Amino acid sequence: MSKQVIEMVTYKLNDGMDKDAFIKAALAMNPWIEAQPGFLQRRLSCAEDGTWIEHVHWTDMASAKAAAAGIGSDPANAEALAAIAGPSVQVSHSELEIMIN
Repeated sequence: MSKQVIEMVTYKLNDGMDKDAFIKAALAMNPWIEAQPGFLQRRLSCAEDGTWIEHVHWTDMASAKAAAAGIGSDPANAEALAAIAGPSVQVSHSELEIMIN
């Protein structure tokens, strides 16, 4: 049986990008993300240094990787993706070992 997966994406926004405008664009991505097979949960946070951190919880690695590969395919995601400074993006996938609710 495959383990659940946590996808962690860190990034900075392009210079001059308004935080509130980005949050609105990031929220507009929710319908696409929620419709992806294996999606369980998404959290978005921003560190003091301006680094954004996406935590996305998936049922399995295949679902996580398929969604990551297809995120640019929906026009509703374009505004949020365009706000992100491409060179700053780091993506990792890890198998969930412990979860406390």
